[in-house]
Amino acid sequence: MKKLLKPLILILCVKFLSGCAGMAASAEEYYSIGMAYFETGKFEEAEMWLNRAKAADKTMVASQYNLGRIAFEKKQYNEAAKLFEDILKKDPDNVLALKAAAYTRINTGDFTIAEKHYKRLQELIPESADDGYNHALILYAMKRYSDAQEVLENNSLSMLERSEMQLLYARCQKAQNKIEAIDSYSNWLNNNSDVRVRYEYAQLLEFHELYARAVEEYRKALSETTSTEKALNREIRFSLARTLLVADNASGEGITELQTAVNDGFRDTEAVRELLANGKISAANKDSIRNIISGMR
Repeated sequence: MKKLLKPLILILCVKFLSGCAGMAASAEEYYSIGMAYFETGKFEEAEMWLNRAKAADKTMVASQYNLGRIAFEKKQYNEAAKLFEDILKKDPDNVLALKAAAYTRINTGDFTIAEKHYKRLQELIPESADDGYNHALILYAMKRYSDAQEVLENNSLSMLERSEMQLLYARCQKAQNKIEAIDSYSNWLNNNSDVRVRYEYAQLLEFHELYARAVEEYRKALSETTSTEKALNREIRFSLARTLLVADNASGEGITELQTAVNDGFRDTEAVRELLANGKISAANKDSIRNIISGMR
C-alpha cells in the first residue's frame, strides 16, 4: 500500500501545482516533490523539481545537497563532488556536505582532497568512528602509514569494538615493518577468521625471521583455503616452500612443497629464480630448484 501511496501523492501534487496558474508554488513545495521523486528513484524528475527549489535561499543548500546525491547515484562523481564542495565554499563546516564530498572524492580518485575533508570531519566530530576509519583508510591508500596509525590511535575506544579498524591498524604497522604488528595480527586472528589475513600474518612472521611460527601459519592458511581459491593456495604453498628452504636448508621438505606448488600450477618463474640468490638456501637445494625451473619452461 505504501508503495502505491507515494506515487499517487506525487501525481496529485504535480497536477495541483500545474493547475494553479495564478498561484506561485513555494520552494518548499518544489523541494518536497523533488524529494518524493528521489525516494522513488526517478532522478530526472527529482532534478527538475530540486533545481527549481534551489533558486530560493531557504531550500538552496538542501536542494544542492540532494542534487549531489542524485549525481552520485548516476555515477557522475565529478559533478557530485562539485555540488557538495560548492556548499562547503559557503559553509565549510557543513558535516553532511563534508561526509558526502569526502566519500565522493574517493570515487574520483582524488585522495588528497578526500583526506582534507576527512581531517576536517575529525576536527568537528572526533567521536565519529566511521569518519576516523575512513580517514585512516585514505591515508593508508596514500601510503601515509604512520599518519593512518595515528588517526586510528586517536580512535582507540572505537577500535576496541571494530575489527576492521583493528585489522587496518595491524596493516599500518606491517607496512612500517614494525614488529608490534605481530601482536596486532595475532589478536585479530584470535577473534576473526580470514585466510588472506592469516597469509599476511605468516608473511610478516617470515619477514621477521620467526620461521617456525611462519611455517605453522602458512600451513593453517593452506588448510583454510577452499577449492575455489586455487591461485591463493599456490601462492601460500610457494611461500611455505620458501620459508622451509631457508629455515632448514638441510631438509628436502621445502623442495617437496615447491614442486607441489609448481605441479598445482604455480608459474611465477621469476619468484622461483629469486630463491637461487638467497644465501641461506643450501647448494643441494639450489640444484633442485634449477631442475624445477627447467621443468617450468
